[in-house]
Amino acid sequence: QVRLVESGGGLVQAGGSLRLSCAASGIIVRFNNMGWHRQAPGKQRELVAGISSGDFTFYADSVKGRFTISRDSAKNTVYLQMNSLKPEDAAVYYCSANDNRHWGQGTQVTVSS
Repeated sequence: QVRLVESGGGLVQAGGSLRLSCAASGIIVRFNNMGWHRQAPGKQRELVAGISSGDFTFYADSVKGRFTISRDSAKNTVYLQMNSLKPEDAAVYYCSANDNRHWGQGTQVTVSS
């Protein structure tokens, strides 16, 4: 059974940083396409960043240069380092695996202005 558990969300001031973690079990993150998505109230869920099994990375235009996706094979965990946070980055952030076949429960990110 695949399980993805996000953590690291919280309240941060604009300009601050957070690092989200997605601890995986039941899959090996190194061999799967992993993604971070977010959903703000009243908006559709959007892909923020992704990393493929071949180490190709993708970033939404809105986060390029500020967010970095990475993974630690030893910990079977995917990270999203978020810097220079803006109020518009506030959302529930979800981890996905295996081309969005599996999802975590989400972690809330709040950015105060």
